[in-house]
Amino acid sequence: MSDDAVPPPSRPVRIGVQVQPQHADYPQIRRAVAAAEEAGVDLVMNWDHFFPLYGEPDGKHFECWTMLGAWAEATERVEIGALVSCNSYRNPDLLADMARTVDHVSDGRLLLGIGSGWFQRDYDEYGFEFGTAGGRIADLATAMPRIEARWAALNPAPLRDIPVMIGGGGEKKTLPLVARHADIWHSFGDPATVARKGEVLDGYCRDLGRDPREVERSAGVEGDPAASGDALLGAGVTLFTVGTGGPDFDLGPLREWLAWRDDLSR
Repeated sequence: MSDDAVPPPSRPVRIGVQVQPQHADYPQIRRAVAAAEEAGVDLVMNWDHFFPLYGEPDGKHFECWTMLGAWAEATERVEIGALVSCNSYRNPDLLADMARTVDHVSDGRLLLGIGSGWFQRDYDEYGFEFGTAGGRIADLATAMPRIEARWAALNPAPLRDIPVMIGGGGEKKTLPLVARHADIWHSFGDPATVARKGEVLDGYCRDLGRDPREVERSAGVEGDPAASGDALLGAGVTLFTVGTGGPDFDLGPLREWLAWRDDLSR
């Protein structure tokens, strides 16, 4: 290990599930969330879109934050959040207040996942300016201090320092934001890509005087955990999230990842 290398993560391995709010009626979504919590998942998330991303493009779909408020009441143990909330769709101060409120409803279990946005149909049909990728990331950079300041001003305050997850792998603009504002970095790609971008993030953290180990590493996963779990763990990932969509919400792959997590602690 070089002098600049980050030691292996000491935090526990966690498993999340993204219950995609598409192609299903809400009772089906609610049952999937309950089943995931009963199975032992650590974190249940949805996504922040207005139309399905897969399958029939005009299929059934539900809104992100209204659903998170319902999940706050319907669950007892798991953390909840969006993977990820789109900064473009809400005033940052309003989003901070929404997050604070869901944090209280859930008794301190909310995680704020946030990103700059990318799905143009959402923007076009709901009347938001799509702009450019660079402009949307710049807007997120402006929003994060506003969210943090609003949390500090709200009465009552959030029940905890709400963890912030920022998703994306842009090395020049997104990763500096992660280093400055995030508790969790959600990444994409194979283990080698995640490891390389993680090293870039480490450098930004050091430039700010921040210990890179303060930023938990997260990745979306699928398939057999034996094929990629250990390699991603070696790349620093400790939060592994499985996606599942309606109407069936197959939790079989999730249970395989939960078993893999549990085997690590034996």
